[in-house]
Amino acid sequence: MSDNVYKSVELTGSSETSQEDAVRKAIKEASKTIKHMRWFQVTGTRGHIENGEIAHWQVSIKVGFTLDD
Repeated sequence: MSDNVYKSVELTGSSETSQEDAVRKAIKEASKTIKHMRWFQVTGTRGHIENGEIAHWQVSIKVGFTLDD
């Protein structure tokens, strides 16, 4: 890993299918406006229950990216 300065933002992705899909959706959407993303960290997981079953996953993440020179 080279010497870099990172900035991080918090995001929350949502999915009807899985925690991993929620993370992937958050990162994919963020990549439209955030350049040089390098890492993510899951900071929280929660879900919505309907009729005794999981209806949605919500996963909060921190995403780190390098700053432009």
